[in-house]
Amino acid sequence: MSLLKVNGLAVTAAGSTTALLGPLNFELAAGEKLGIMGESGSGKSLTALSIMGLLPDGVRASGSVTVDGHEVIGAGDARVRPLRGTTMAMVFQEPMSALDPLMRVGKQLSQAGVRDAATALEEVELDADIATRFPHQLSGGQRQRVLIAMAMAGRPDLLICDEPTTALDATTQDGVLHVIERVTEARGTALIFITHDLGVIRRMCPRVLVMHHGAVVESGPTERILAQPEHPYTRKLIASSQPPEMSFSPAAAEDGLVTLQRVSKVHGTNAALDGIDLRVHRGERLGIVGGSGSGKTSLLKLIAGLDQPTSGEVTVGGRVQMVFQDPQGSLNPRLKIWKSIAEAMPGNPNKAEKRSRVAGALEEVGLPADSLDRFPHEFSGGQRQRISIARALCGEPDILLADEAVSALDMSVRAQVLELLAGVIDKRGLTLLFVTHDLAVVRHLCDSVAVLDRGRLIEHGPTEAVWSSPSTDYTRRLIAAAEM
Repeated sequence: MSLLKVNGLAVTAAGSTTALLGPLNFELAAGEKLGIMGESGSGKSLTALSIMGLLPDGVRASGSVTVDGHEVIGAGDARVRPLRGTTMAMVFQEPMSALDPLMRVGKQLSQAGVRDAATALEEVELDADIATRFPHQLSGGQRQRVLIAMAMAGRPDLLICDEPTTALDATTQDGVLHVIERVTEARGTALIFITHDLGVIRRMCPRVLVMHHGAVVESGPTERILAQPEHPYTRKLIASSQPPEMSFSPAAAEDGLVTLQRVSKVHGTNAALDGIDLRVHRGERLGIVGGSGSGKTSLLKLIAGLDQPTSGEVTVGGRVQMVFQDPQGSLNPRLKIWKSIAEAMPGNPNKAEKRSRVAGALEEVGLPADSLDRFPHEFSGGQRQRISIARALCGEPDILLADEAVSALDMSVRAQVLELLAGVIDKRGLTLLFVTHDLAVVRHLCDSVAVLDRGRLIEHGPTEAVWSSPSTDYTRRLIAAAEM
């Protein structure tokens, strides 16, 4: 008997006959693991929310979704609510948004039905003292483990994980996936795992659904689909999973454009950076990798002049611009994009000149000039990241800093943005410092790599040399986690 049955599930916007999702048909047996993959907007999260009975206002579902014999579609919240936590539970993508920032972890666990916080935290490989902390005092991986502990509190028969490791570094992701594997195996919990990471799908799920524009275009055994995809869209997804091969002009062999000498940064009693010596040459493309809390973002902030070192010296011999991880958060939602982009321009050009230069920058990043008067919410995530790159280019930089600039993008969009970055850097002769947790991206985009661990620079050299012959155990673990 199937634990979950989805028959003819369709989701439409209120007052519309156009389907946002479906019709979908699939089943899941007790203890079975199913992966769902596809690009942003393909309907993955909408499918999960439909199963949980958590669809937002403004959309309506039809068809049938039964969980352990209980119908979800058309049932009122009072009937579905008792199923959540006991029969089915969900782990969301962004734990900082899912956790109450004003409540200690222990109290949130208690409200989720956890009777013994220490035991629940131990089960997800966290220390008991985590219960006394607030969410902002935890790392991303720790917060995600707390969400897993909350989801498993009621011993659900079905666990749905919606992109739970997207923004995590390779070693932290490996740890979170291990926890999910262990707790679901120990309790015989069925799993639906939503992700755009094909390596994660291969690891977690023997069976997979491939979604595109709200429909399932291919389904079957994971290994067969990844090795011999039949649908053109699946083939495109798999091709996009590897960053495109890049070719660059060689970096200039001259004095460093960016130099750090014995740089340390201390926050309270915590050393974010500890004695960093680093030199970046003009035209170099340096990848900066390391786990959460290793000091990557702190390093970029010092180079950008957004923070000052506690000790040591930072010398930057050119104009700097930065591309942030979350373009939605870095663009003013109330400003038309031409105004946001023009803010970065040096000097004081008049309005006509600003609009003209912004139009040129948008064209350079592959967006039409008629985008000038639109607002950020009118663009996709990949388009917003292109807008962020256009804004950085309008600042006429010598040095481009990118902080996890593609980590939140799905595979095909990531490949497009990386190719765009590579072309712009080569065309303009820019120097790039690229922070990422994805070592595959560094290998394709950067000619050198710096590895940080707990604020210290533990390895630095040509990317291929570090990849093929890492000199530290930590680097070897990063590479091993990336290759899984």
